[in-house]
Amino acid sequence: MLLFFQMLVGHAFMDFPMQNGPMATEKSRHSTTELQKQVPWYYWLTAHALLHGGAVLYITGSLGFGLIETALHWIIDYAKCERWTNIHIDQTLHVVCKALWALLIFNGVRLDIR
Repeated sequence: MLLFFQMLVGHAFMDFPMQNGPMATEKSRHSTTELQKQVPWYYWLTAHALLHGGAVLYITGSLGFGLIETALHWIIDYAKCERWTNIHIDQTLHVVCKALWALLIFNGVRLDIR
C-alpha cells in the first residue's frame, strides 16, 4: 500500500502543480494559441508524460515501469485531448496503472532495464 500511495502522490504532484497552464492546453493538438505555432503539441504531451514516467521511476526504482508509465500516460492523455474520454476516465486509468505497477511489484515482477 505504501508504494501505491507514493505513486498516487507522485501522480497528483505531476498532474496538477507540475502541469502548468501552457502544458495543460498546449499538449492538445487542437490548441490554436500562438505558443502552439512555436512548440508542437507533441513536445508538450511528451514532456508531461516524461514527468510522470520519471516519478514512477523515482518511486519504484524501475526504469521499465517508468518507461511503460511514460508511454501509457501519453496515450491516456492523448485520448482525453481528442475527447475520446473525459477527465474522470482519464484519472481512473492513471490510478489503475499505478495499482497495476504496485500489484506487479508486490508479486515480485521486476522490469529492470540497464
